[in-house]
Formats: sequence, structure tokens, C-alpha cells
Amino acid sequence: MYTKDLQQKTAANLHIFDELKAKLKWKVSDQQVLMMAASIYVVNGKTFDYKRFIQLADYIKQESGIFSSLKSQSRFTVAAMLDVRYTDSREKFQEMRRVYKQLVEAGFRRGIFTYISAMVLLSHGKESGDFSEEILKADAIFQKMKDEHSFLTSSSDYPLAALLAQKEGIVTELIDRTETYYQRLNQQGFRKGNDLQFMSHILTLDDNEEAEADLLVERAAWVHQAFGQAGMKQKTKFYPEMGMLALLPEELVDLGVIKQIIDELSEHRSFRWQKDITTILAVNLFMSDKLADASLLETSLYTTMETVIQAQQAAMLAAIAGASVATSSSSS
Repeated sequence: MYTKDLQQKTAANLHIFDELKAKLKWKVSDQQVLMMAASIYVVNGKTFDYKRFIQLADYIKQESGIFSSLKSQSRFTVAAMLDVRYTDSREKFQEMRRVYKQLVEAGFRRGIFTYISAMVLLSHGKESGDFSEEILKADAIFQKMKDEHSFLTSSSDYPLAALLAQKEGIVTELIDRTETYYQRLNQQGFRKGNDLQFMSHILTLDDNEEAEADLLVERAAWVHQAFGQAGMKQKTKFYPEMGMLALLPEELVDLGVIKQIIDELSEHRSFRWQKDITTILAVNLFMSDKLADASLLETSLYTTMETVIQAQQAAMLAAIAGASVATSSSSS
């Protein structure tokens, strides 16, 4: 059911985007950056204040080195993510930079993907501020990912490795579980590739021990079919969103409602020409609404879904920011 709350979230997403577009039209050429920034506020239930947001974005640019990827348009999405999570966002930015340096020292490449990985680690904050164990584990996970899929794995997978590093269990067990999902999903007709690898990681984030791999794979196949039945493209690009939906109890998944959100967003001219990100944002809005469902609030699935939404946001942030950096470089 397309609830009043969902309608308000969809409208809020468009309203924030319009404000950002009007005020940043000379600073941001990629509208996906603004779409993502707007959705971060809505999905996380944070009130948007342009003055607070732009002051933080300007601060990030001012504090970043001349060759830093945070000098690019990606600073706006990073600012949004910091703003929705922390009241002391400037201090957290400096802490993020410290974690970033630790990641680089551990062998992570310099760039936006490592900054986002630092933010992922920071969001699972420790009072000690010591992330050395998590960084070592994230690096070990990334190296195992490369061992399994050397041609698919790149620095864009850093944020996922950082998220998996938060989970209990030894590295080989986590990667073996991911690989199990990867192979079984492929047997169900999902195409091999980076999107399927990401989908497998999302299913691995599920902390519910009762959720057998076969059950989640079966749900994922059902969601894939439901996409087509709802008149939505079954693109490989949407595999991560299908994985998110597969974690929900089947009775809570309503592709018809997601299609309604897509249609409403698409009435806006800017979103009409950005069909892929519109679909992704619609699933995010739907998922954020489900987190308020009474049947999930007292279950372990609630925590899992928060983590999964964070994983998906981190991946989107990385993809859009990475493209933004590439565009800026080619323009220069």
C-alpha cells in the first residue's frame, strides 16, 4: 500500500532535490549527485537545512588537499552523509580523515572509495578511536574477494569490505558464505558480474541464522520475477536492490508500491531522464519505510536492514562519486 508516509517521503525527496538544484546549479554538473544527497536526508529521516549542509560541504573542500577527490562534486554527498549521522560533523570529518590515512597506510589506494570506507568504519564508532583491527580485517576480506573474483574486484569494493569487517566470524567463513550465494544465485539465472557479487555481499550481511542460504536465494529469485511482473526493468544494475528486498519477509515486499514511487518521481523532469537511479532511490525509500514496520522493530532483521541500507548507500555514494571524479578529471 502506498501509504501517506511514503508519499510524504517521495515529495520530500523531490523538494530537497529542487532546492539543491536551484542553489548549486553552477557547482554541480551531475544531477545524480544531488539526487543522492537529497535521498540521504529522507531515507535517514533527517531534516534538511541548506545553510548547515553547504557550510559543511565548503568546510570539506577547504580542509582537503589540492589533489584530493573531496575537492570534486563528491564532497556534497559526503557532506550529506556526515550531516545526517552526526551533530559534530566537522569533528567527525577530521576523524574520518584520520581513519582514511590509516587505511592508506594499510595498503588501500588513495581516492573516494577509501574515504567512504573510512566513513563506514567511523559509523560503527569505537570510543577508543582505534580501528586497526577492523582495517586489517577489511584488507583481508578485500584480498580474499580478489582471490575469488580477480577481474570483478576493484577499489570500488572497499566500502563493502569495510562493512563485512564489522561482522563476527573469520574472513574465510565470510567469503565462503558470499561465494555460496554468488554460485547459487547464478544457478537461479542471475548473471555473473560485479552486481551479483554485491548482491551476494548484501545477503551475507544478514545476521539471522535461521535464514538459510537456499531460502534467501529463493526469495531473491522471486523478487527478480516480481520486478518484471510490476513492469520494472530486470537489469543487473538492480541486483543489489533485489538482494535488499529479498531480506524482507515476502509479505512485506510490494513491487507495485515501488513502481508507484518510481512513477511519482518520474513526473519530475530531472528524474524522468535518470531512470536507473530513480529505481534505486525508490527501493531505498520503500526500504526506509519498512524499517518503521512494527513487525521488524523488535527483531534482529531490523539491525540487519539498517546495515544493508547503509551498504547500499555506501555503494551508490561510491559509484556516483567515482563517476563524478572521472568526469571532473576528463573536463580538466
